[in-house]
Amino acid sequence: MKFKVTRSKENNFESGLRGFFAYKNLGIEEATSGGFGANVIKAIGGKHANGEWHYHKLNFQMVYILKGSVEFEYKGEGTFTLNEGDVVYQPPEIHHREIKHSDDLELIEITSPAEFETVSLNKD
Repeated sequence: MKFKVTRSKENNFESGLRGFFAYKNLGIEEATSGGFGANVIKAIGGKHANGEWHYHKLNFQMVYILKGSVEFEYKGEGTFTLNEGDVVYQPPEIHHREIKHSDDLELIEITSPAEFETVSLNKD
């Protein structure tokens, strides 16, 4: 691990895991040799989730809502609407889906490791 400062103009929003979001890498992956990742994620106007059940093969995942709102459903836990200032810790491999989000949604996601597999599920 090494000290790292990432300036706001160093990284731009790019496409990523979900086509309805844009991702801005905060440089944590480089500083931790892939041990952790941190991204600002924002909604792309007019694009929305399809409600697909999935899970992630990782050790840690936390989401902090900066702006707007998002509704998630977690298997065995229920449905939750998260608003500005709310945070959720998603345990490893918890089955979940996004139901909807506001067009102004912005959030920070921190994961370990930075790169991980997402497994899609067929849910009746």
